[in-house]
Amino acid sequence: MAHASVEPAAPQPSTRPAAEVAGLVGVGVLIAVLVAAGLTALSGARPAAALGLPDPGTLTVVGLPAMRAVSEICMVLTIGAVLLAAFLVPPQRSGYLDVAGYRALRAASWTAAGWTVAASLMVPLSMADALGRPVDQLIDPATMLDLLPRLEPAVTWTVTALVAVLVLVGCRTVLTWGWTAVLLGISLLGPLPVTFTGHSSTGGAHDVASDSLALHVLAASLWVGGLVAVLLLAAARGPDRLEAMATAIPRYSRLALACWLVVAATGVVNALVRIPLDALAGSTYGTLVLVKAGALLGLGLLGALHRRSSVAAAARGEPAALMRLGGVEVLLMLATIGLAVALGRTAPPDTGAGPPSRVEVLIGYDLAGPPTFARLALDWRFDLIFGTAALVLAAAYLLGVRRLHRRGDRWVTGRTVAWLSGCAALLVATSSGLGRYGPAMFSVHMGQHMILGMLVPILLVLGAPVTLALRALPPAGRTRPPGPREWLLAAVHSPLARLLTHPLVALALFVGSYYALYFSGLFPAALPEHWAHKVMNLHFLLVGALFFWPIVGIDPAPRRLPPAARMGLVFASVPFHAFFGVAVMSGNTALGGDYYRSLALPWVPDVLADQRLGGGLAWAAGEIPLLLVVIALVIQWSRQDERSARRADRQADLHGDVDLDAYNAMLRRLATGEPPLVAQSDEIANEPGHTKETSPADGDGGAARSEASSEAVSAGHRDADSSVEQSGQTRDD
Repeated sequence: MAHASVEPAAPQPSTRPAAEVAGLVGVGVLIAVLVAAGLTALSGARPAAALGLPDPGTLTVVGLPAMRAVSEICMVLTIGAVLLAAFLVPPQRSGYLDVAGYRALRAASWTAAGWTVAASLMVPLSMADALGRPVDQLIDPATMLDLLPRLEPAVTWTVTALVAVLVLVGCRTVLTWGWTAVLLGISLLGPLPVTFTGHSSTGGAHDVASDSLALHVLAASLWVGGLVAVLLLAAARGPDRLEAMATAIPRYSRLALACWLVVAATGVVNALVRIPLDALAGSTYGTLVLVKAGALLGLGLLGALHRRSSVAAAARGEPAALMRLGGVEVLLMLATIGLAVALGRTAPPDTGAGPPSRVEVLIGYDLAGPPTFARLALDWRFDLIFGTAALVLAAAYLLGVRRLHRRGDRWVTGRTVAWLSGCAALLVATSSGLGRYGPAMFSVHMGQHMILGMLVPILLVLGAPVTLALRALPPAGRTRPPGPREWLLAAVHSPLARLLTHPLVALALFVGSYYALYFSGLFPAALPEHWAHKVMNLHFLLVGALFFWPIVGIDPAPRRLPPAARMGLVFASVPFHAFFGVAVMSGNTALGGDYYRSLALPWVPDVLADQRLGGGLAWAAGEIPLLLVVIALVIQWSRQDERSARRADRQADLHGDVDLDAYNAMLRRLATGEPPLVAQSDEIANEPGHTKETSPADGDGGAARSEASSEAVSAGHRDADSSVEQSGQTRDD
């Protein structure tokens, strides 16, 4: 049935414009390879020689940057094509991909195959480069298997190749919109292994360098790959082309502007971390940085010309200007990728600062002294990922509230206070002294863990962000393709959301992940890796949100739990959490002891004592958020009873107390011997003027009426939207 649904969407034969775009991309790949290999050879970059290792040979010195350029271009093209299928062109009403989306996934499968081959070839090339040996000496499978686990570059490229294979399989098997969105998320994982383990992940300030480079590469992938995908869409033929272009081009234009801003900002940050301004001139690294900055400015200018002249015309079905400017832009983008590869193979100039300290090498920066209250509160180091996320989430929420106020709707102030408090807690936990000392001390890390895993999720779910988004985002309507509001509804109603919010699954993830992380080899293995700290922080936030959302969240959840079940779920987690804190305090072996001892912090002479302090913090501080949950549940429970009582009072005022009347009638019949009136209650219910109350009154007053009478939702989500918003009215602050 799945294949029958998409049979009309079969791709059409290649046409001349599409072949021209493919040829343009091929020329761009050739330019990128020449730029990467040529600039690397001209700069004399020999990383192995710089480490005192023998030269791996010309094949590795020239072939490695060339193959890396091919791998990154194929990766970017794959991400762009999957992006087009997932969010730039509309699917069918049935949920299956339409012609444009199906065609984009098929194109992505070919570029994913090239990505797989290039990433696989990077494994022996990176091994040869790291060992300073010719690549032909490492082709033996037994040798490669023996050396692979010991060489980080080879491991990261192996992981990248596995991601590429997974995306390739997905592009050949996925037919529905939902799984295409999941496939895009998987493809965006592809750039991260190499990004977090390159030269930006070593030396001083490698935390800022790695974070900025990760954001830089992800934004560039969406930007460059999206443009190529849009050009291929514009060059296609078929009855669906005009409708698809009318949706894809305006969406991509907005996305491209955001990506350009992110690429520009993170590029500046990454460059300043590696080289001071006064050293830009006179060094090969500085020259490459300036050339890349000039290319970025040129791309920004071309983007402005697009928005002024070609975007509107292309959306109307006149893509000539888009094809001309887009072709130049693609060539410049792909050449810039080659330039970035050469830049990554070039060592920054020596600034004379001397070698970094042991602590700076391990965590990216030095610590001024013991973590006093003043240092924890005032010694900030902004986290580019989570700090930026906190600011963006706060700003987006305030914009949503502003939109409601402008159209005359009311939004509960307490929800805004809760959301902004959660964003502030996220910012403090990751960017203040807590975030600065967290990677170096177990006790501070555990305090950070408690804030991220318990306090922040509670405050965020009390802010009702889904309800706010449903009221603030405009519905697409029946005749227009689904937009962000419909995507959000689809996510809330997805089978994955129902699975993850199941009480037993959420409880297992929330309390079980503590034991799986800290009482296994995962925690010691993660401590030396900067990316692993980011993954841990993200994990704490996600599992906390999944646990507390169906318990105290005001938003509609895939599973509705009665108040007693919610209270029971909270109390079920308490002993597990308390036992975890006691187990950490009473342990005789330091968790990650080798790593903490290698830092040699003078104010942490005994890492086991610091661990016991952290366990005490986990045991004591963890009860405070749970107390907040209990208080919120009691308040919500009492308000739910008040709403039920108000509904009963309104019914009694309108139609009398039916139950009391029925009881009195029964007593009267018993006293007089009259036969029972079995259908009396049904007759009362069917009396003229008798109406049933189908939606509870919300504590927001006019907000409930506004949500119940909001504008029509798009096709395919009308019933789901109504049920979500009605279920969202059954809770209060």
